[in-house]
Formats: sequence, structure tokens, C-alpha cells
Amino acid sequence: MSENISYRTTQHLVTLAKEGDRSALNQLCQVYGERVHWIVQFRMGGEIRSKLDSMDVVQDAFVLALQDLEDFTYRDEGDFLRWMSTIVENRIRDHMKELHADKRDIHKEVPLRNRLATTKRNSSGAARPMVTTTPSVIVSQREDLDKLEKAIDTLRPEYRQAIILRKIEGLSYKEIGDRLGKSVDAVGMLISRAMISLMNVFERI
Repeated sequence: MSENISYRTTQHLVTLAKEGDRSALNQLCQVYGERVHWIVQFRMGGEIRSKLDSMDVVQDAFVLALQDLEDFTYRDEGDFLRWMSTIVENRIRDHMKELHADKRDIHKEVPLRNRLATTKRNSSGAARPMVTTTPSVIVSQREDLDKLEKAIDTLRPEYRQAIILRKIEGLSYKEIGDRLGKSVDAVGMLISRAMISLMNVFERI
């Protein structure tokens, strides 16, 4: 199923998933997996990336989303991805808090990777998500991904946010402007500068 067709059926998939249809759950993960992975890549800073693989965060976010699917309300086709983005942001924030807590008490340090495994074991009945960005694909493109991660880490926070909202979540300039309190022209300039900055850094690495 193509991406566009899949997006047009998001509402139907969510309805089926809420009724316990495992194939619908898995299809939601397949359709949105790659974009959620990019959101994770942009949201993770170098500090947490050195402690935790981005695919673990993707899996963790989908497990939590599927557990709380009853709380999700569909209004338009962008809602599911924006909801996933919020979950990702909250999970990364949680991991950062745990990481800083570990630094204060090294005797209690437990790898974040282990904590994610515990979260998944405690998620009884949750379908294991299937994502389109598999570990084998990531390995095959590891060099470029490493360069992209390093480039992303150098971006100003507002540039990272602009790229996520436009290139990953697919918001219009007006929607981004409403979110950031900027005019459409200002949003266009911000996105243009963000992409130029990202490309310049990427080429230098």
C-alpha cells in the first residue's frame, strides 16, 4: 500500500485498532514508522544518542501509543503523526531526566536500553510494532545517518523544530505560523535558513 493511500485510511485504521484489530495496529506502525524514526532522529541530542539507539525509542513510542490509543481523537490526517511526535518528545524528555539522575548517583545507573526492555515487557497485550525503517536498512545507510545525526546536533533548536514541523509532520506554513506565533513569510524564511544550515553542515562533515 502506498504512503498516500495509507494516509487516507488512517481514520479507518485507528477505528479498527481501537477494536483490537492487530493487523490495523501493525499497519499504523508500518505507515508511520519511518516518519516517527525521523522525528526521533531530530529530537535526540548527542548526549542521549550515545546512550540509546534511535530505533529503541521508535519502538518504545509505538508501544506506548498503542497502549493509549483510546485516548487518541482523530480530526484530520495529520493528527496521528502529531500525536506520535508528542509521545516521542515526552519519552526523550523522560530519558534525559533518567540520564541526569544516573549522573547524580552512579551506583544506581541502569542502561536506558535496559529500561526500554522493561517497559516493553510490562506492556502486556501490546502488539509489537512493525516499522518500515528496519535495523538492516539503518546499517546499510549508517555512514549517511551518522553524518545527519552530527549535522542535526549543530542546528539551533528553532531550526530543528521548523524542519520537524514542515518536513516530517507535513504542516503548512500557516499551521506552523500558528504554532510558533509567526507570519507565513517568517515561517518560509525560517525553514529556508534551517535547510540551508543543515545542508551546509552535512556537506562539511
